[in-house]
Amino acid sequence: MQDLWQQLIAGLWATTWLEFIAVVFGIASVLLSRSEHIGVYPTGIINTGIYIYLSIVAGLYAEASVNIYYTIMSVVGWVMWSQKQGDGDKLHITASSRKEWINALIFFGLCWVVLWFVLHKYTNSTVPLADGFASATAYTGMWLMARKKLENWLWWIATNITAIPLYFIKGYVFTSFQYLVFLVLAVLGWVEWKKRSEKGES
Repeated sequence: MQDLWQQLIAGLWATTWLEFIAVVFGIASVLLSRSEHIGVYPTGIINTGIYIYLSIVAGLYAEASVNIYYTIMSVVGWVMWSQKQGDGDKLHITASSRKEWINALIFFGLCWVVLWFVLHKYTNSTVPLADGFASATAYTGMWLMARKKLENWLWWIATNITAIPLYFIKGYVFTSFQYLVFLVLAVLGWVEWKKRSEKGES
C-alpha cells in the first residue's frame, strides 16, 4: 500500500502540462454534461484532441481510436443538441427501449471484438483485452450521449472503472485520478439525468 501511495505521488509530480490541461478540460466537460450544458462538446474536443496524442505515446491504441471517435461524435452531438426536434423543442433525455438496449449491447460487443483483434494482431499493445473493453464501452457511451439516452452514464461508469488501472499502470497517474473523478461524476450524472427524465425537465 505504501509503494502504491509513493507511486501515486511520484506520478502526480511527473504530470506534464499537456496531461494537466487535458484533465482540466475533461473534468469540465463531464460537469457540463451532467448539467446538460452544450459546452460539454467544445471542452470535450480539447480534451480528446490532447488524449489522441497521449494515448498513442502510451501505446494505448484503442484509447487513441476512441478519442478520435469522441472528437467526431462531439461534433455530431453538438449539432444534435443544438437542433430543434419535430416538436419544435430541443433534444430530450429519454430512457432506452428494449430494442435500443439490444442495439447498444450488439454495438458494444462488435466494437470490443474488433478492437481486441486489431490490438492483439497488429499492435504491440500489452493490454489488448482491457484497452479494447474500455474503448468499446466508451464508444457506446458517447453514441448514447449524443442522443441524450439516460443509459449513457452506465457505459461511462464501466469505462471509468476499467480506465483507472489501465492508465495507472501506463504511468499516466494524473489521468488515472481523472478517471476516478469521472467515475464519481458519472454516478452523479446518472442520478441527475434520471431525476430530469422522470420530471420531464430535460
